[in-house]
Amino acid sequence: MAIDKDLQGLQAGNPRHIAIIMDGNGRWAQKRFMPRAVGHQAGVKAVRKIVEYCAIQKIEVLTLFAFSSENWRRPEEEVSLLMSLFLSTLQREVDKLDRNNIRLRFIGDRSAFSDKLQIKMAEGEAQTQDNNALTLVIAANYGGHWDMCQAFRQVMDKIAIGELKDQAIDEQLISRHLSTADLPDPDLFIRTGGEQRVSNFMLWQLAYTEMYFTPTLWPDFDQNSLEEAINSFKGRQRRFGHTGEQVLAKSITQ
Repeated sequence: MAIDKDLQGLQAGNPRHIAIIMDGNGRWAQKRFMPRAVGHQAGVKAVRKIVEYCAIQKIEVLTLFAFSSENWRRPEEEVSLLMSLFLSTLQREVDKLDRNNIRLRFIGDRSAFSDKLQIKMAEGEAQTQDNNALTLVIAANYGGHWDMCQAFRQVMDKIAIGELKDQAIDEQLISRHLSTADLPDPDLFIRTGGEQRVSNFMLWQLAYTEMYFTPTLWPDFDQNSLEEAINSFKGRQRRFGHTGEQVLAKSITQ
């Protein structure tokens, strides 16, 4: 996590990396007196629209929080449905992503998923690995605590075999062992559905991310909604620990 941003400009352009918690599928369905499953299916349609928009806007990375490490606590029937929907969506969408030059990545602990789902995830990544229009990151069985723990374990293992010295541990070292090591940290975090918390999502990576919360339920979050969020981001002053005067002075001299 590189915090020293050398006093970036007063107002940013498009964010390089947008991270979204897609909240509200179940409530969207309940408001319409339909099963929660219908809400999750509608949520998949919203994903397609947002991915398409990000590709058109030349956003480098879009990370979607699809299933958290805490979501296993939901009713067994709903979890089973989510796994089936995840698998069927992968089977249906990977070729479309590939045709549109979109790279697919997954972050999270895959070991809890079925072998069939793990294979499809790996195949999707392999098929799209050379694409460069947009990197679509799906956080599945992911949690910020898990991400930091697995990074720390990797570092401690390297210390144990003498590959690293404990004096070498710093923020950059930890960042290089996170599941997002090859990606920029999110510039803009969006949570739909009205809740205002990060829910154990990318805790390390969100340290200097701009937050945007909206009451819009995820199935209703469309290109216009995302454009509003991006415009809000563009109007903010990103300081990274500096004063507003420092940032302004830097922007004037550039």
